[in-house]
Amino acid sequence: MSQIQGHQARKRFGQNFLVSPGIIRKIIDAVAPRAADTVVEIGPGLGALTAPLLERIDHLHVVEIDRDLIERLRQRFPPERLTIHAGDALEFDFGALATAGPLKIVGNLPYNISSPLLFHLAEYADVVIEMHFMLQKEVVDRMVAAPGGDSGRLSVMLQYRYSMERLFVVPPGSFNPAPKVDSAVVRMIPRKVGAGETATDLALFARLVQAAFSQRRKMLRNTLKEFGGESLLEAQGIAPTARAETLAVGDFVRLANVLAAQQTK
Repeated sequence: MSQIQGHQARKRFGQNFLVSPGIIRKIIDAVAPRAADTVVEIGPGLGALTAPLLERIDHLHVVEIDRDLIERLRQRFPPERLTIHAGDALEFDFGALATAGPLKIVGNLPYNISSPLLFHLAEYADVVIEMHFMLQKEVVDRMVAAPGGDSGRLSVMLQYRYSMERLFVVPPGSFNPAPKVDSAVVRMIPRKVGAGETATDLALFARLVQAAFSQRRKMLRNTLKEFGGESLLEAQGIAPTARAETLAVGDFVRLANVLAAQQTK
């Protein structure tokens, strides 16, 4: 593995360190941190985003799992400027930091845990005002995909909670070590869900979406058989021969709410 600033990038942590000054500046400008914001950085690494973030705000929270990097951060930044939360971001309670001011989360997310981490972060959509992440471009494209495109379970579950926009593509040469794929930066803003758009049973909604995308090539009448299959779909004006990626988020919400209503009868 590559060494950068004397640190050996660890494959098990999915470490690819951002080194492009131009890309760093674009990310900071997109985040636009303000003095009143509570900003949390996931995976600060060698501080490529940490230092410029601290040029704009007085205090920053970071979540880091690598003990060597934690020690480096402690030596470089005083505790009154930087609070280091040592541990796994997949287990971190981001909601605990939402008391001081508007909560913004930013990070160059490890490719190897990006999807489970995004699902974990979705639990805090109610207390976050904005998130900016760098991810594998393929993942970002899936996150923002419209029905009929490369839509998947991740697309539906995130689009239910967020308005998302791919801001710009980041080439492999912007990192050390360079990944084999392009990356992209995505902006995620929690959206206000109207009364008719709310899933009355979120757990049921999540199960329905997961089942629908469990076998992408199969028709919904087959993947949703346990939920009522053909009769459920026809009653809601959805062709039983349709596939999951052709449905909008609102279609899944409608199906889930019909099932939830049936269970309460």
